[in-house]
Amino acid sequence: MDISFPLDQIQSSYRIACSLTSPSIFKQKIRFYEEISLNRRGYKPPFSQFRCSLLDQGLKPRPMPKPLKKDEMNSRKDVDSHPQETHLEKNSNFNSGICGQIEKLVLCKRYNEALELFEILECENDSEVKSDTYDALVGACIGLRSIRGVKRVFNHIVNSGVDLDLYMMNRVLLMHVKCGMMIDARQLFEDMPERNVVSWNTIIGGLVDSGDYIDAFRLFLMMWEDNSDVGSRTFATMIRASAGLELISPGQQLHSCALKMGVNYDVFVSCTLIDMYSKCGNIEDARFVFDSMREKTTVGWNSIIAGYAFHGYSEEALSIYYEMQDSGAKMDHFTYSIVVRVCTRLASLEHAKQAHAGLVRNGFGSDVVANTALVDFYSKWGRIEDARNVFERMPQKNVISWNALISGYGNHGRGVEAVELFERMVREQMVPNHVTFLAVLSACCYSGLSDHGWKIFESMTRDYKVKPRAMHYTCMVELLGREGLLDEAFALIRDAPFRPTVNMWAALLTACRVHKNFVLGKYAAEKLYGMGPEKLSNYVVLLNIYTTTGKLEEAAEVLQTLRRKGLRMLPACTWIEIKKQPHVFFTGHKSHLQAKEIYDNLNEIMLKISKHGYSPEGKNLLPDVDEWEESMLLHHSEKLAISFGLISTPSSTPLQLVQSHRICSDCHNAIKLISMVCRREIVIRDASRFHRFKDGSCSCGDYW
Repeated sequence: MDISFPLDQIQSSYRIACSLTSPSIFKQKIRFYEEISLNRRGYKPPFSQFRCSLLDQGLKPRPMPKPLKKDEMNSRKDVDSHPQETHLEKNSNFNSGICGQIEKLVLCKRYNEALELFEILECENDSEVKSDTYDALVGACIGLRSIRGVKRVFNHIVNSGVDLDLYMMNRVLLMHVKCGMMIDARQLFEDMPERNVVSWNTIIGGLVDSGDYIDAFRLFLMMWEDNSDVGSRTFATMIRASAGLELISPGQQLHSCALKMGVNYDVFVSCTLIDMYSKCGNIEDARFVFDSMREKTTVGWNSIIAGYAFHGYSEEALSIYYEMQDSGAKMDHFTYSIVVRVCTRLASLEHAKQAHAGLVRNGFGSDVVANTALVDFYSKWGRIEDARNVFERMPQKNVISWNALISGYGNHGRGVEAVELFERMVREQMVPNHVTFLAVLSACCYSGLSDHGWKIFESMTRDYKVKPRAMHYTCMVELLGREGLLDEAFALIRDAPFRPTVNMWAALLTACRVHKNFVLGKYAAEKLYGMGPEKLSNYVVLLNIYTTTGKLEEAAEVLQTLRRKGLRMLPACTWIEIKKQPHVFFTGHKSHLQAKEIYDNLNEIMLKISKHGYSPEGKNLLPDVDEWEESMLLHHSEKLAISFGLISTPSSTPLQLVQSHRICSDCHNAIKLISMVCRREIVIRDASRFHRFKDGSCSCGDYW
């Protein structure tokens, strides 16, 4: 059947329409040569005469050795009666030995030493270097990703006038592509007197890797027109280009072509199709491709697990992970890092522990990516000491590893340790990025470290050349608001060098709620309402502000707007994992199998904490609590989940909970007392931030 290949979604100025009548050719020609002029029919200059733009920048060979002194020349004449012939013979043998050494060094992956030895050949204008040596030098440049090495080797090839075969032409092209020199690579490709499938795949793959997906499609269509030998590798590369563009239509066309040409069962094609469909939002087709794979490889399993995780199907991703385990497929560090991230979202400590054990057991205990995921998980779910232990055992750390632990200390309300870790990071010459500053500034906000916060904020541009973004200004607004400096916080928003964001106004609104400044809070809520009129929480915040300040007419108008738009607050829910099984609780619901036991235990707990000063709060200014839930204060979902956790776990086990909404102030006060009375550590991740309750206090410092 015929299939169209519309690419007008990619670039409005190009409309590409072609169809297949056979597996080998496109029916309609493509006109898109405005920007690319590959002269494929004219005379091609010899490869040895190529001159790239990089070679026109004054690159010269190393200086020649100094001439011998007169005495040395005379002594050599005495030794040899035919100096010219003998010199050439000795020089040839010498160069041959150097070439052999270079090839051996590259074989042993000692690339730096090979390029250092190459300097000797660069100094000899008449040195003869064979293709095998050039092939080895190309491998050294690729191994080191050395642009300078590419310039040196290619300059020597051009100056030597060697006649390279197609294999070596492709190797030189690959050298430029792998080292990111795509401008020169394009010129080399255009000037090649002969091309094969390897040539096309190399240049197209380089364009895809560099993110130039449009040009990759143009060259692919030219390749299709010129060359019928389009294989699985080409299709896999172009499917990656479709994924990069996040356009499903070209990917579907390529999938159809692959089916017609019988390469759809190729492992690389299948894995790239899974990735493409996942990134384009079609997880069902991704699963269909995965289920159709004749041989499910590690990459295939990883791709489908990552696809489900990417779209928020965390339970499904975890289920497929266990299918992978049962199938006996080999797991790699990427598998474990995905699973740990899924566990982070699900707050599943037991599953994460198992993944951690598998990571170590299978020899990936030193992997940077997987261990960084573990640091992030442990730090987010109340195990900051475990996170620190994993971090300290890592033989190598990247900036993401540092950021994860700094953020973890901040979430636990341990701002001093976060600042100390940031200073250690700088001492160890790890360059902080904008995420690092966000983590350490957030830590200062959570812990009220105003002086440290301002010092670090001011050092961003001055010392590290990192321009503060809106997220960093939000931290400073929150830091000022935490101290009650609401006028200063408002001035910082007003004088920001960019348009204030939703998060900046939300930080000010939080400060106004905590410090009961309803006038400024009303102004901030109205700003939020103007920036996101369809966001329910903004309506509810504004409604509560109007009600609190006595603006009943305005409050009635907001209620009418909510009814007219059909917007309603979804009920809050809390879930807790017990013995690897998640349990979900809603406010006032009694559908759980142990409902009677849960409610009886909760009543006993509420009686105990009332003796320590607890009394239910009547009013709430939080955006996530409606009137019905206010009437059910004693039976909020958080309290029910905690009651169930207390009766289902040993007395020494910390409780891990997730709340879909922002925790209300009544529950916050109650849980602090529960942690003291029951001697339990309780960790809750709500829609606002991380709360770690222990011994009657919370890591947020009662500011959320």
